[in-house]
Amino acid sequence: MILSPSLLSSDFGRLADELAALEAAGLSWVHWDVMDGTFVPNITYGQPVIAHLRKQSRLFFDVHLMVERPERYLHEFVDAGADMLVVHAEATPHVQRALAEIRRLGVKSGVALNPHTPLSVLDYVLDDADMVLVMTVNPGFGGQSFLPASYRKISELRAMINARGLSTLIQVDGGVDPSNTAQLVQSGADVLVSGSAFFKFPPYAERLKAFEAAANSVL
Repeated sequence: MILSPSLLSSDFGRLADELAALEAAGLSWVHWDVMDGTFVPNITYGQPVIAHLRKQSRLFFDVHLMVERPERYLHEFVDAGADMLVVHAEATPHVQRALAEIRRLGVKSGVALNPHTPLSVLDYVLDDADMVLVMTVNPGFGGQSFLPASYRKISELRAMINARGLSTLIQVDGGVDPSNTAQLVQSGADVLVSGSAFFKFPPYAERLKAFEAAANSVL
């Protein structure tokens, strides 16, 4: 299990310090929720912020583009320092083209699905994705409650990936905390995104241990 804390719930006035604290606590990934105010209601940060903080962190930058027509910005986010770019299947009519371009630019590719979006949209693009992000809340706001129907969706996605012999990661984002970590891992999740349930419970090293203990309980 990889834990990717979402900076959406961090202290925006101390982002450099937050990244340093995550690294010191033993985290390897960090999740950037990029929102444009159109695909989702809120606006967060963009390429300049990521580029500035890339110089100060060795963490894996997992960048989730909650923006309309994300293909317009792929090159800029790679230049800013993203290690992985995740685009929403609902945000572009050219998902395969976007995923192929992300890989061509030399970083990992990912596709995200909103809670209502069926897995069938992945039929012809799954081979182009290094990761599938299953949204377990409706995107755009932190602190929402996990949608229980997501467990079945994750399990069905894991079966789809296994049936094709792929090594595609499954990421889960929304309402993730130590209480549901075991069931998420058991359902097939590889990467867990946690915002308020992580950042509101310092010290970060101890909170990471709580997630890891829950994940390891099903191994």
